[in-house]
Amino acid sequence: MRLVEALEVLKRPVPKDAPLQRVFLACGFTPLHLETFLHAHLRSAAPTDAIEIQTGVFGDLAGNIERLDRSGCDTLVAAIEWPDLDARLGMRSLGGWRAADLPDIVESAENAANRLKKALRAVAKMIPVCVSLPTLPLPPLFTAPTQQASRWELQLRQCVASLATDVAEESSVRVLSTQTLDEVSPPHARFDPDAEMATGFPYKLPHASALAEALAGLIYGRLPMKGIITDLDDTVWSGILGDVGVNGVCWDLSSHAQGHGLFQQFLESLASAGVLVGAASKNDRELVEVAFQRKDLILRAESVYPIEAHWGKKSASVARILGTWNVGPEAVVFVDDSPMELAEVKSVFPEMECILFPKDDYRAIWNLLRRLRDLFGKAALREEDSIRLQSVRRASNAPEFTNASDSSADNFLQKANATIRFALGKDLADARALELVNKTNQFNLNGRRMTEPQWRAYLQEANTFLLTANYEDKYGPLGKIAVIMGSASGDRLFIDTWVMSCRAFSRRIEHHCLRYLFDKFSADEIAFDYQATERNGPLRSFFEELLQGPLESDLRIARECFEKGSPRLLHQVTEVHS
Repeated sequence: MRLVEALEVLKRPVPKDAPLQRVFLACGFTPLHLETFLHAHLRSAAPTDAIEIQTGVFGDLAGNIERLDRSGCDTLVAAIEWPDLDARLGMRSLGGWRAADLPDIVESAENAANRLKKALRAVAKMIPVCVSLPTLPLPPLFTAPTQQASRWELQLRQCVASLATDVAEESSVRVLSTQTLDEVSPPHARFDPDAEMATGFPYKLPHASALAEALAGLIYGRLPMKGIITDLDDTVWSGILGDVGVNGVCWDLSSHAQGHGLFQQFLESLASAGVLVGAASKNDRELVEVAFQRKDLILRAESVYPIEAHWGKKSASVARILGTWNVGPEAVVFVDDSPMELAEVKSVFPEMECILFPKDDYRAIWNLLRRLRDLFGKAALREEDSIRLQSVRRASNAPEFTNASDSSADNFLQKANATIRFALGKDLADARALELVNKTNQFNLNGRRMTEPQWRAYLQEANTFLLTANYEDKYGPLGKIAVIMGSASGDRLFIDTWVMSCRAFSRRIEHHCLRYLFDKFSADEIAFDYQATERNGPLRSFFEELLQGPLESDLRIARECFEKGSPRLLHQVTEVHS
């Protein structure tokens, strides 16, 4: 983005009722064009939000962070450069570059890094923090020639790496990837010595824009995709299984099929991080099953579920896989080596990302893996990620009693040894709860999404609460599957947000959530901020069954009504306080 383009973006009108996002840009240099570009990229990423950028005092990065009024800020962006660790690492200081000064410069930088680390971690307890490490070159202060890394330079870089590693342990801290930034902004084209000396702004404009765009991406990152469906022949492996046989397909360097091996390796990586992996192949089912028994297959059979292998349309296979996963097509990627198959699936599922597997182009395969990592990447892995596939398998094999009689459902729940663990509190760092709010569509009170700053701001209000539910039965744990957010006033409750994972359907967990709320808050009535959406039919059906009639715009449930309409609740209940 050019500066004139950034200014045009900032002229665009903002909706009157737009939510306000307040970003504090902390840097030791003059913010100048970085502030403008960051504002513009944030507006581009979230055009319906009103963006407010605040900045601090020149030359005092750590102090700006320490003095930050967290109640008046939604996100902190800290742009660290070398002079923030020691002024002698920049051009605007003449503190000395003698050989004898180098140990002191390193020690000073380490002390400054520790101060920054403490300040960033303190802020991260309350609001999200985005950090960029030094992007500019170190000055030629070392006694070694520039092509040689001296011990002092390496110690400085180690100091920065240690700072980044330590703050990244905080769940609400996101550290900008230097590798990614290097690709979009070449290191040799970043520093502007003239602007640094004239105005205190050290960046060339293209670098300022690239850095701002990357930081905006950390603030408004997209939700990760949930699943990937892949073809098999000439995609997972090289060769047509029906032609060359089980032992004829290959995926290694000696067979000139390393790209397929890399794809397998990547799919296994996704599966290990909780991404659902399925296969849709026009093939003989028995041959596919035997092929997945090969000991040298990198993608393990247990990592792929379900496998659709037959001679019907790929779109039909994809539809069945989506049904098994209970996931919408907009959250799934389909990969195939055939443009025709991709087009056929896309015609049925236009919301789905359909990607061609470039089987004979290693550069394109490398770019494909990077693209997929961006689509599926997560800031952190959680317990629910490790059990997702097992939960899907168990759900497809467990007895189904959605339309069963009450006695049949009672019998199932009694034998399932089901346990619900409720956690009531205000855990600002509960990333899984926020993820459920932003990814759940079917059992969703109103379909509203929340940014991390909005989430934290809501929970910091005086009368609000956060209730989460974890579920486990003899078929295995489902992890955290329900989130309720609301406010309490006397003997009445108002619920703003209620979502529940589709994996938890048909287990009366939603009933027990209401029971817990009535009992815990001694409430006589619960009011709900209900809005019908295109996809929250399951939630609507739950309320209609409970109320024995259509829903009113002003949705309320009295305790007496709930007691009359609720089935038997046979779960064991435990409580924790977050």
